[in-house]
Amino acid sequence: MSGLPLSGAQVALRHGDYAADVATVGASLRRLASGGRDLVVPFAEDEVRPLYRGVVLVPWPNRVVDGRYAFDGEQQQLALTEPERGHALHGLGCWTDYRVVDRHHDRVLLEAEVPAQAGYPHRLRIQVEYVLDDDGLATRITATNTGPSAAPYGTSAHPYLVAGPGRVDDWTLGLRAGRVLEVDPERLIPQGLADVAGGPFDFAEPRTIGDRFVDHAFTGLDGVVTLTAADGRGVRMTWDPAVAPWVQVHTGDRPEPDWNRAGLAVEPMTCPPDAFNSGTDLVVLEPGAAHTAGWTIAAV
Repeated sequence: MSGLPLSGAQVALRHGDYAADVATVGASLRRLASGGRDLVVPFAEDEVRPLYRGVVLVPWPNRVVDGRYAFDGEQQQLALTEPERGHALHGLGCWTDYRVVDRHHDRVLLEAEVPAQAGYPHRLRIQVEYVLDDDGLATRITATNTGPSAAPYGTSAHPYLVAGPGRVDDWTLGLRAGRVLEVDPERLIPQGLADVAGGPFDFAEPRTIGDRFVDHAFTGLDGVVTLTAADGRGVRMTWDPAVAPWVQVHTGDRPEPDWNRAGLAVEPMTCPPDAFNSGTDLVVLEPGAAHTAGWTIAAV
């Protein structure tokens, strides 16, 4: 019998007041805390990762509608990993066991391959680096096309941010965005962009989330999301909007009482939902080419 935890090998990172734990399955951020205060919803090392907590999303974030798309003149069909809505969700690396390439007390580099397969006939090398320093936890995801043909690509990660005691309803969200991608309520298929200003998703002036349901992608960003509790403490996520011009925000609504609205998913994305079909901000990796995106989570 193997003594390896169900979430994979564990890497503990420490720097000052910060502590992070990374699990190799999905290169997942399993825990991040500052001064003993959780900044993301954690999960236990010896459990199958709940939902998509802290996972790296490659080679696409969010959904490919119906799992179908065309690229370079060929039709492709991906496995439907969101069967209740009939989509291919969050890429191909969520359950890949990454290998640790290099590690120190405050940083780790993990690596895995996305093999050519039905629906995605391309080969990528994925490197994920986590670095803890005085500014918080930085994540960098680099994809290199090691195959013989150009490959469509996008990336994100899926932390559920925690501001403090309570639930999503109790926290104050700050998010400056110009437009929001409207979706149909049943299958969350993109319907078109709408202005944010003055609407239900206008958080330019931080305000309490309350019972509002959010599962939408935003663009026209300044690359900063803040989430704070009543005492003013909380968490901040920052990134370069030139690299990741979209962010998916989700209030984490679930039927399970312990999981329901326990954290706010904040996912900086290099492309919007269903970019394999729309082509919007889609990265095309030529053979040998690489792409890097990153973000930082810090305590407030």
